[in-house]
Amino acid sequence: MTDIMAQSMTTEGSPSIPELQQPFVSKWASRYRGATVEDLDPPAALSLNPSDPISLALLSAFERDYTHLTIVDSQTRALLGYISIPQLQARLERGEVKPEDEVRTAMMRFRRKDAAKYQVITMETPLEELEAFFAGVATAGKKQDFAVITDENRRFVLGVATVADLEEFVKRRPA
Repeated sequence: MTDIMAQSMTTEGSPSIPELQQPFVSKWASRYRGATVEDLDPPAALSLNPSDPISLALLSAFERDYTHLTIVDSQTRALLGYISIPQLQARLERGEVKPEDEVRTAMMRFRRKDAAKYQVITMETPLEELEAFFAGVATAGKKQDFAVITDENRRFVLGVATVADLEEFVKRRPA
């Protein structure tokens, strides 16, 4: 991936203080050619409620070969957070959670206080923007493993896209 922090070089060729952030440059832009998240053909989202048992999360994810599940409020359907299945499995192995525990005990909650940094990813989002999101451009360099795809108003969870989905799209697309 392109490093978004450029370093200027002194006359001796050694790095000096980092300069202003450079714009993100997509490594696959030539393959996207105007494609959007919709072109990834993401599967429909599978959302659980915080009160569902962890065993249901595991079973649901394995049946559909999903690595991340979204968690929504059972009444309002508001997006509350997510479960990373690989992380959940590790926590089960360490005995931190049990299959009968509620999903709320293992879920990662979205921080509402950081709402200004929340980046809306919709079916119309260009793949260059999705790649930049995964690279951590909007999160001070903190790379993201997946993106929750919502409608423009963030009312409905439509799907989840992963870095692997983007890589697979690029492999299928001729240069």
